[in-house]
Amino acid sequence: MYRLILKQIEVDIFDKFTSNKGNIGQYMKRAHGYFAFPKLEGEIGPRMKFQGKEVLTWSLNNYIGLANHPEVREADAKAAAEWGLAYPMGARMMSGQTNYHEQLEHDLAAFVNKEDAFLLNFGYQGMLSIIDAVCGRNDVIVYDSEAHACILDGVRLHMGKRYVFPHNDIENLKKQLERATKLAEKQGGGILVITEGVFGMSGDLGKLDEIAALKKDFNFRLLVDDAHGFGTMGATGAGSAEHFHVQDEVDILFCTFAKSMASIGAFVAAKRDVVNYLRYNMRSQTFAKSLPMPLVIGAQKRLELLKNKPELREKLWTIVDALQSGLKAEGFDLGRTNTPVTPVYMKGGVVEATNVVVDLRENYQIFCSVVVYPVIPKGEIILRLIPTATHSLEDVAYTIKAFAEVRDKLAAGEYSGEEIQAMGHL
Repeated sequence: MYRLILKQIEVDIFDKFTSNKGNIGQYMKRAHGYFAFPKLEGEIGPRMKFQGKEVLTWSLNNYIGLANHPEVREADAKAAAEWGLAYPMGARMMSGQTNYHEQLEHDLAAFVNKEDAFLLNFGYQGMLSIIDAVCGRNDVIVYDSEAHACILDGVRLHMGKRYVFPHNDIENLKKQLERATKLAEKQGGGILVITEGVFGMSGDLGKLDEIAALKKDFNFRLLVDDAHGFGTMGATGAGSAEHFHVQDEVDILFCTFAKSMASIGAFVAAKRDVVNYLRYNMRSQTFAKSLPMPLVIGAQKRLELLKNKPELREKLWTIVDALQSGLKAEGFDLGRTNTPVTPVYMKGGVVEATNVVVDLRENYQIFCSVVVYPVIPKGEIILRLIPTATHSLEDVAYTIKAFAEVRDKLAAGEYSGEEIQAMGHL
């Protein structure tokens, strides 16, 4: 009898792969290759090929145009030819240390005004591992509700208590810090506040200046993910903390190479004793192969251009200002963005959103990312544009005109219905 009951309730862990594919995976059959996992082909730039047609691309985080900068391409090619992709073999701690890695860390630290920096193989795993290394069971985490998935996953790994505050709500942050302070004192732990410099979906800045000011009243350390701010914000491009003049108040700064640096990898910067602790205790680095030499040398060249060619960042902001001011003049809602990230908010359901995207791609040759439910509330559509230094003012003018026409069609109900009207293009 006991065996019979067990057999009846037995579940194969793979059952969900057919019965429940997840919030996004449920759309895989229709979305794959077009709305999800699309293939953009050709040289990275404003115009690329999508399904054999040239499209004006607004979905690449190549902010200051380094992806195909001739000096970057030359440095990447020479480094790959000289070193290959294997060297150095092994993890940094064991056999993967080089003078090049150390020099890049030194230069990055100096650029963001920190004592030291530590290179990371990837941004996502790096943030997970930073949180894991910094926070023990008795420590308390307080974090922004719109924090990136890598932060949320790092918080989930935390064995202790965590409190979340509504996005950029400083008054609520105070309340959470009061709760965290009582608990930390009781447990003998500390407090880590985590936020972002630039929020990649909405485009608004984290209120780093206001958060830093709370240090007068509360005892906490501040960790900032500045993936989108590094290279775009601040007088020299050093990021959001530089923009707010609070570099000294940010205790741990995390930046990725995947945005303005147009590469792979990341780094964490802080006081030397903090970085040394991370260097010896970050599991994602201790048990992973060292960043390959071509990526290190390539990052050095990218950093050099970021520092010495401010005209690249100036061109970016020329395009940003033209795009955002032009869209606003046409009555578009851009939410609360005050950075290059440009979300365009519209009203409509999933079917309408998909028809809008198909029309933009097939008839206007504009490729941008779309965000719908369950990522955002039902009835909302976000068309997310990422301007770069390689776009032109002509690209901006054409896109604004196309968006105005699409909005009128949306309001007229031309994209509504039960089925995706342009499925023949998929």
